[in-house]
Amino acid sequence: MPEQEKNTAHFIDLIRKSRRGKFKVYIGMSAGVGKTFRMLQEAQTLLRNGIDVKIGYIETHGRKETQELLEGLPVIPRRRLFYKGKELEELDVQAVINLHPEIVIIDELAHTNIEGSKNEKRWQDVMDILDAGINVISALNIQHIESLNDEVKSITGIEV
Repeated sequence: MPEQEKNTAHFIDLIRKSRRGKFKVYIGMSAGVGKTFRMLQEAQTLLRNGIDVKIGYIETHGRKETQELLEGLPVIPRRRLFYKGKELEELDVQAVINLHPEIVIIDELAHTNIEGSKNEKRWQDVMDILDAGINVISALNIQHIESLNDEVKSITGIEV
């Protein structure tokens, strides 16, 4: 590749990176420590300040206080899939990209998607959403970080 094409390719790469969404993640030591609750509090604050924020996927785990924080927040409907005779719900990545909110809240970052989904893991869905220029706020438990070691190394070349 000639030098001029390399420079142009590098410039295009810089432009793409600047258009990529920003990522914020809440990390907790275990389930129930308040990650989802805090994300929803932040979403409410963002909405009150005129930011186009939408809920992409939230697990309330039946907690009343968490469920109450969803009130008034726009929720993107989940994608419904049938798997082994059961109807299940997943994050609708394409709907998020089509609606293109400024910020989307996506819980359970380490989740394994249902067989037949575009991506095996939810974090891969989040990468697609970030690549579309949408900012993401998410959460995961600390024990899931080590389980992502191989994926992080393959993407970044850095061993965690």
